[in-house]
Amino acid sequence: MELPGGSFPVVPEAQLYHSVQAVLPRDTEGPCFDKGMLRWTLHKKVQNNPVNSLSLVQVLIKELEKAERFDSRKCIIPLLHTLMYAIIQAAYIPDDLYKRVYDFCKRLMTYPYPYCSVGLSYTRQIKTERLVPGLMYQRMLTAEQRLKTEHYPFQERVFVLADPEVFSGSMIPALFDEASAGLNRLDQMCRVVQHTIQASLGEEQCNGLKLAHVLKHKGQDIEPYFQEVQAGLEQMAEEGSKREGGALKSQVQQLYREIFSHADSEPLCGGPLCDCPLPNPEMSFHLWTEDLDIWRELAKWFRSSNTLEQFPSFCEDDDDFDFGDPLSTLIAADMHRFSILSSDSGIEKDLPPGDDTCSLTSLDTNSLSNSSKSNNAEQDCGRLTRRNCLKIKTSPIESGRLIQETLEDDVSHGGGLGHGERRGTTLQRRAGATTTTNFLKQQKPYTARIVIMGDDRIVGRLTKAFYLLKKREARRLYLTSKVNLQFYYIPVCTAPSRSVEKPLIVSRGDSCSLGSYLSNVDPWYKCNIKSLDSMIHKLANMQPLNSGRPKDPFISDVISYYVRCGQQPVYFNIFFVKISFTRPEKEVVEEVFVTQLDVEFPEFRHFYESVKDKTKKCSAEFCGAVISMNYKKVTLSGRDVEKGLSVRTSRVQISTIPSNEAEDLNCLTLTLNEVSMKNKSTESKIRTNNIKIRTLECRSFTVTLDKDSRKTYTDVQSVEISPCLDPGYFAHISRRSRVDLDEGQEAGLNKYMKKALLLPINTFAGIIN
Repeated sequence: MELPGGSFPVVPEAQLYHSVQAVLPRDTEGPCFDKGMLRWTLHKKVQNNPVNSLSLVQVLIKELEKAERFDSRKCIIPLLHTLMYAIIQAAYIPDDLYKRVYDFCKRLMTYPYPYCSVGLSYTRQIKTERLVPGLMYQRMLTAEQRLKTEHYPFQERVFVLADPEVFSGSMIPALFDEASAGLNRLDQMCRVVQHTIQASLGEEQCNGLKLAHVLKHKGQDIEPYFQEVQAGLEQMAEEGSKREGGALKSQVQQLYREIFSHADSEPLCGGPLCDCPLPNPEMSFHLWTEDLDIWRELAKWFRSSNTLEQFPSFCEDDDDFDFGDPLSTLIAADMHRFSILSSDSGIEKDLPPGDDTCSLTSLDTNSLSNSSKSNNAEQDCGRLTRRNCLKIKTSPIESGRLIQETLEDDVSHGGGLGHGERRGTTLQRRAGATTTTNFLKQQKPYTARIVIMGDDRIVGRLTKAFYLLKKREARRLYLTSKVNLQFYYIPVCTAPSRSVEKPLIVSRGDSCSLGSYLSNVDPWYKCNIKSLDSMIHKLANMQPLNSGRPKDPFISDVISYYVRCGQQPVYFNIFFVKISFTRPEKEVVEEVFVTQLDVEFPEFRHFYESVKDKTKKCSAEFCGAVISMNYKKVTLSGRDVEKGLSVRTSRVQISTIPSNEAEDLNCLTLTLNEVSMKNKSTESKIRTNNIKIRTLECRSFTVTLDKDSRKTYTDVQSVEISPCLDPGYFAHISRRSRVDLDEGQEAGLNKYMKKALLLPINTFAGIIN
């Protein structure tokens, strides 16, 4: 809290108006790399002066109403996010301003998506905030700063994961030095009490500067006031309009007098208010190296708190559960277990003499390392032994939780992988938060906001980690039943002048294709998040020059704004690929990818790079190798067609991200490097969701996933690509088929379960058509 000596000057309303106009995205402008900095500067101007905050709220409401009159829809969502961020931190908002914001958000619900989705979310928040002033600020600060209270036992944490292939050298301190210690616990409680009293009473009945001075000297005595404020606000929010309109105000006035009575001073009836800027949430910055297991970090975080005591249904299996080994060591355990046909009767006396039935596995051999166990093994060598196996016995409670986790958030988008003649879903990409509350899902006590920073490679790595987590959770729910996972993406490219040991695989298109797509569908994401790429490189270059100066946490502030306002996810299909090799002894590899898969014949790479003249003729033997492709061609009508062809090519690119807005279809786009001149009818672009590619010659090819050289496979003979099934749905169907043999897969709740595994990346608006 800023006392009188540290207050900021009053900004004229006309200056705030020009600042708001400069922030808004325009159709006629080019790159908006400075919009994010201007938005950050605008909030810095007003967050330390209550008068400026109220003036900004008034300006933004006028601009929203003007945008509605002139149908300037491109400005509505940026203005609305800026308004809500100002309302949360404002010291006091009159009821007439609340009413204007509430009425506007209600009218926004008649607009098409995504305006109706954003409008509905903010209508609910404004309705509650108008009834209980200061509730959004109190809940946000309590959850983000992990303040222990029994009245609102929810916690949040931001995990920032940076790609070590992108962040190195001077870029590391530019990012990690912003992880400041922040305020202590008592100061945070003071802010909650201060903001609640001011938001309820206003400047006519509260002297904010005097109150801040008294609270600052309370010390440990501030906690009872904090708990009383929490109890009063949560009780009012729970009862809603059932209580009298002035009940909360009377309770806050009584608390206001009590604080001053214990300070041996009379409370002043009115006076200037004091600012209470919302601190940034708790963040932990990590370089996502091979040794870091992010899911283990999440488990350590929520196990270190005691809030699960207030959620009995979540903590009943917490004590006896071991989080196990890192996910990287579970890949072998996740592979399919094949049955072996036995030629004997299974009776020990029927075995022929001298038959070696002591088939110990490698795990058995390691466990029998000492001599005594080795002697016992030799004695039992003539007896039958049982191979290691995995027996899963799921309780009805765990089965119910698994169904809850796998249910669709919005049943109108159900049928992810339909069966029959037609496809279950359209080719339109799914986006937006759910507009209906699923009564079967429980509210989870923890929220982990995972922010990844890098190019397409770190998105692919998150996809693989998310898939392996889902496979493990399908066996027994532990992490996802307690933690609500929210994913955010900040695209950052490698600096052009920097050489990397593991370079990005050279391919057509940019290295941040997923970030570029999000920028095209959400202009406010482009202004605030995509522009961080250039800003991070600038801050890294300025780091040696400003080593002794105090720093404003620009990157941390932008991340805080992103995780607080970015609540509209865009869903990306995860694709499953089965890779077979030319050598029979090499086992089949099962992988997943989310952005791109590249197929390349290494012997034609130099020829491809040397040929610049596309009209130059070449013989068939130098054009590439012959491959066969069997795929299901997708159509807008849903009547997919099975096709097959053979073509000679040197390179194939399979992308999930559309190259332009006109081709925004939720499917794979296969592009051939060149097509044999003899086959004129072959399409240069093929759209499909299921495809198998196989070489027909004695040549092998190389497969690279998500443009990452660390996920490159050589000596490949064939690849088979299909949409990745949600492991929870697959496990539920497998268990149900053992009981109900005659019941179809679409019976009961099955038709409402998520069949395809999707990766949700949060944005500000979702997809604006």
